[in-house]
Amino acid sequence: MNSPVVSTLKNGSEIAIIGLTGRFPGAKNIDEFWNNLQNGIESVSFFTDEELLLSGVSSSVLSDSNYVKAQATLEDVEFFDASFFGFNPREAEITDPQHRLFLECAWEALESAGYDSEAYKGTVGVYAGSSLSTYLLSVYLNQNIIESIDPHQLQIAGDKDYLTTRVSYKLNLEGPSYTVQTACSTSLVAIHLACQSLLNVECDIALAGGVSISALRKAGYFYTEGGISSPDGHCRAFDATAQGTVSGEGVGIVVLKRLEEALADGDCIHAVIKGSAINNDGSFKVSYTAPRIETQAKVIRTAQIIAEVEPETITYIEAHGTGTPLGDPIEIAALTQAFRSSTQKKGFCAIGSVKTNIGHLDAAAGVTGLIKTTLALKHKQIPPSLHFQQPSPQIDFVNSPFYVNNSLSDWTANINGIPRRAGVSSFGIGGTNAHVIMEEAPVVEPSGSSRPWQLLLFSAKTSTAIETVTTNIAAHLQQHTSLNLADVAYTLQVGRRAFNHRRMVVCQDIDDAVKVLSSQDPQRVFTHYQKPCNRPVVFMFSGQGAQYVNMGRELYQSEPIFREQVDECCQLLKPHIGLDLRTVLYPGEQQAQQATQQLLETAITQPALFVIEYALAQLWMAWGVQPEAMIGHSIGEYVAACVAGVFSLEDALALVVTRGQLMQQLPTGGMLAVPLMEEEIEHLLNDELSLAGSNAPSLSVVAGSIKAIDDLQNRLIDQGVDCRRLHTSHAFHSWMMEPIIEPFRAQVEKINLKAPQIPFVSNVTGTWITQQEATNPSYWAQHLRQKVRFGEGISKLLQPKQILLEVGPGRTLSTFARQHIEPDTQQVVLSSLRHPNDQQSDLAFLLNTLGQLWLIGLQVNWSGFYAHERRHRLSLPTYPFERQRYWIEPALTREDQLLLNKNASQIIVDEQEKNYSNIEKVDIIASSIVNSSDKITDNRVYDQEDKNIDNAEIEQIINQQIEIMSQQLDLLLME
Repeated sequence: MNSPVVSTLKNGSEIAIIGLTGRFPGAKNIDEFWNNLQNGIESVSFFTDEELLLSGVSSSVLSDSNYVKAQATLEDVEFFDASFFGFNPREAEITDPQHRLFLECAWEALESAGYDSEAYKGTVGVYAGSSLSTYLLSVYLNQNIIESIDPHQLQIAGDKDYLTTRVSYKLNLEGPSYTVQTACSTSLVAIHLACQSLLNVECDIALAGGVSISALRKAGYFYTEGGISSPDGHCRAFDATAQGTVSGEGVGIVVLKRLEEALADGDCIHAVIKGSAINNDGSFKVSYTAPRIETQAKVIRTAQIIAEVEPETITYIEAHGTGTPLGDPIEIAALTQAFRSSTQKKGFCAIGSVKTNIGHLDAAAGVTGLIKTTLALKHKQIPPSLHFQQPSPQIDFVNSPFYVNNSLSDWTANINGIPRRAGVSSFGIGGTNAHVIMEEAPVVEPSGSSRPWQLLLFSAKTSTAIETVTTNIAAHLQQHTSLNLADVAYTLQVGRRAFNHRRMVVCQDIDDAVKVLSSQDPQRVFTHYQKPCNRPVVFMFSGQGAQYVNMGRELYQSEPIFREQVDECCQLLKPHIGLDLRTVLYPGEQQAQQATQQLLETAITQPALFVIEYALAQLWMAWGVQPEAMIGHSIGEYVAACVAGVFSLEDALALVVTRGQLMQQLPTGGMLAVPLMEEEIEHLLNDELSLAGSNAPSLSVVAGSIKAIDDLQNRLIDQGVDCRRLHTSHAFHSWMMEPIIEPFRAQVEKINLKAPQIPFVSNVTGTWITQQEATNPSYWAQHLRQKVRFGEGISKLLQPKQILLEVGPGRTLSTFARQHIEPDTQQVVLSSLRHPNDQQSDLAFLLNTLGQLWLIGLQVNWSGFYAHERRHRLSLPTYPFERQRYWIEPALTREDQLLLNKNASQIIVDEQEKNYSNIEKVDIIASSIVNSSDKITDNRVYDQEDKNIDNAEIEQIINQQIEIMSQQLDLLLME
């Protein structure tokens, strides 16, 4: 193993750490963990005799001088969000808390990486291990449980075998999933195996880690001289006074991905794994549990060779570091042997052990050391290794490459541009050794430019959780004001599962987001509860009269898909209309008035409307909003037919130009919107007036000569009818169109008409267009003259839970459609472009509509939405689990229960003789009450020895004890 190592920046086998999560003693999350490491905080709990007595530890044990009253424990391991993961209460109760906590953290880990397992198209593997399930032992000792639950179900709920596969099942992960068990080195071996699976392309993302939780919540341990456990509850790794470690609890998971793909996908890369190796000590050592220098050195050197790094470039080692008189010297000797294969430098590599902070986490120890090293690389700081004052006399640090880093220090960069590098070791009892070579994350290409407005989406399974989600994101943005808001929006959109409770907000920047989310402005923050359902979308294409200068201008500036479609259409139109339509649609300030006049000309208006509506339709479809049906109003039906495939884009534009030019040649006319039913209009019509449209139950349109329309308008005003003149130059869909019917039909005959691929409703018939009609030139010719039966058409296509989306300027068709909607149909009507009188951003308006579509259950194609952007996933606050207590206490014999009550009684007496404050006494006695009442509430008490003593008798004893303690508590509170 003395082969030279080629030092390269990349060898193609690197694995990126793109997400991480954990819960450790004294730290509920990664941020708290890092804060504790930075500040040199030891998170070992030292229990009082009172606490241990209440936990059932006998006074004789407490008086034993070798009994150490310490353990590094996790808080709230009894709690779990069962409903989130679909557990019923009994199932949650019998499931090992190691499995439950690991499941929650697996969800958090994926979210921290910015991935939703349901939406991710690759495969995700799970590799992890857990400690011995003492909780399962408690369950098996409880006769009530044994008699009421199927034994196979109990085994699945607590056996190690099902740790990872339960995660795969609950999160719907289809990659490899297997449990790893190598004692102390379990989780680092799991990480090694996950890396190998990634490199072998067995999966595309891997979750790897470990968990260790005891069913004994407050308990110490017996110190044995020469053993692994410390006599005083402190771990003094590498120190002259080191005598062992202390047990700890925790869970850690990292999310891994091939580096090249992580870079390409814009993942948040915390650090890089350059290489890893595992081996076993074999039998050439003192005993089964003893470590071995040669094999530890071999696994370290093998990892370095695989990583293709020189030992001299590694400047930190996260050691196994248990603080034992035997283990520490062997570990340093092995490290020195591995490093001396290529360097004789001394004292250049810092060394430390996280066990000095949180004890030995058994199956979770390796991943915890790797997470610590990841954070150190990320923050470019090396945390202190605690309790180190003088080196062990058995360790020759002076002549080794290493020194113990016992204070927070800046991590100096390597020379020659070589990234910071580290090694992480984990050695299991039984001889399975693991070593990982790590490197700081590469400098990534920054995110590109984005839209000036962003759509933030939030969801949760409950109404209370959605509030917590909102609060957490707002607080995170307030604390991290330099975040790229577009990346925040992207992460929330693609990296979170969409649940039924949903919320959206459109904002401009971080400050705006914080302000709106904090104030919950109802004009900008929209919340909706939506059960999963099919939401068919109908595109409604606007007709003439809705147009205005600068319609969709901001979309043209910010949305490449919209701009590309407008540009293509305008290029195709140039030979037909003799100008660049964009100069009319989006004129400069000095040309705005001229453009307004041009847009009143039918020959310009109709192509302009077609272009905007067609571009909007293409934008919506690129974003995943696909119409199941369509309806257009007059010229809007041509857009529907083109989207449906009846016309090609070139042919549709040519026809629209011909149509507009033929109309432009006709005498001018007028159109009048009248709020009356069709039957009420008929007696007002004559040879000069035609019924041009029926848009809603009480909304019709009359068209005719200007004089006839003027006369009708005056007559209706005199009758108190509030009619409105439409902004049109001609009397469309009236007798005045008859001269151009045949010329237009002749033009349509030159076009290759095809059957529609998307159903749409005909303006002429008021029902679904047939293939024969759509491909008949005469139909399109008659379309000029016949009245627009929009009202009938809307009524024909309406169905429950439908989304009617107006695709065009303004909200005219939306207004019409709402008059047809019946109560309790759950139909929704939305618009795409603002009304010309609305002084707001085109983009903000469109994003609000997109957000509304998402709120009511539509699935957005975010790949299409970001097709022209370079975005990065960010590590954002994860789901706020709403956890409840699910816990089975060990069954107690009558003797054990009486002992527990005796202990509690003695505490009350003892407190009288101590100088505790009343507040401290209240806390102690209240804890005792809770502890005792839990025994009754869970109904788990059973005496396997004395069948004559039943639960009721023991519960009576406990109730009496609670009564005594409650009286004492009342007296203290009165004081």
